[in-house]
Amino acid sequence: MTRILSNFAEISANYNLALVDLWGCVHNGQAIYRAAEAALQGFRKAGGCVVLVTNSPRPTIGVQAQLDGMGLARDAYDGIATSGDAAQAGMLMGAVGRRVWHLGPEKDDGFFTSLPDWAKDQPPIERVPFDEAEGIVCTGLFDETTEAPEDYRGRFLSAKARELKLLCANPDIIVDYGDTRVYCAGALAQLYDQMGGESFYFGKPHPPIYDLARRVATATGLKFSEERTIAIGDGIATDVKGGMGEGVDTLFITGGLAAAEFGTDIESPDPALLDKWIAQQAIQPTFSIGRLR
Repeated sequence: MTRILSNFAEISANYNLALVDLWGCVHNGQAIYRAAEAALQGFRKAGGCVVLVTNSPRPTIGVQAQLDGMGLARDAYDGIATSGDAAQAGMLMGAVGRRVWHLGPEKDDGFFTSLPDWAKDQPPIERVPFDEAEGIVCTGLFDETTEAPEDYRGRFLSAKARELKLLCANPDIIVDYGDTRVYCAGALAQLYDQMGGESFYFGKPHPPIYDLARRVATATGLKFSEERTIAIGDGIATDVKGGMGEGVDTLFITGGLAAAEFGTDIESPDPALLDKWIAQQAIQPTFSIGRLR
């Protein structure tokens, strides 16, 4: 059984590093959860290090700008590790070729233009039309407000026939943008895999983003240890599964993506419903809490 917490401070003294999800945990895409912000500020004031670990396909500079725009206090975290950063590194190393078709909205153009300094020593990546591509870089749907993964089945049949590999910059399947639920790049990659294509993943729950997060944390002077690290987030198959794979404790935010499963009070999940649902997932978080606070 997972232990249900009232607030993060109940256990925070046991850890010196928190790997914290963003969507559904710190914000909903439109507004910051101020209780979560305060909890992270308190953890840092007590000597803890916070690395925001997000499956956003944007590099850190883009996520930083988004958080600043929403008003997240800079003293709530020490650094950021994004799926975009990890996937971008894979792309620049030629994971799906050097002539790629970008499947995603224009807002994700920074994935190709905001490049790390070391990229200048790599052969360039060229965005080309689908018919000329050696591989696919997927950052999301072209229009997440009107489209669904099935809309891409025809294009994926053609890609599979050409044996194109797909680089997924965001393994999330869905995310809640305010009160609206939208598909992410992970839903497209999942469909491509189901059709017999081959997709590469770099964000949670896969190892590359955790390697990056540890580098971000150690750059602050932290001495990393699994025993003193906790992964926090609302994705049972991403945040919790990923944390378990890294051998660290996990704190599941029940008031995020799966909130409807645990009763009517988002702040206080029903223990019986929570235990039943977790058993069905076969993924066991160390701790659970309604909202990060």
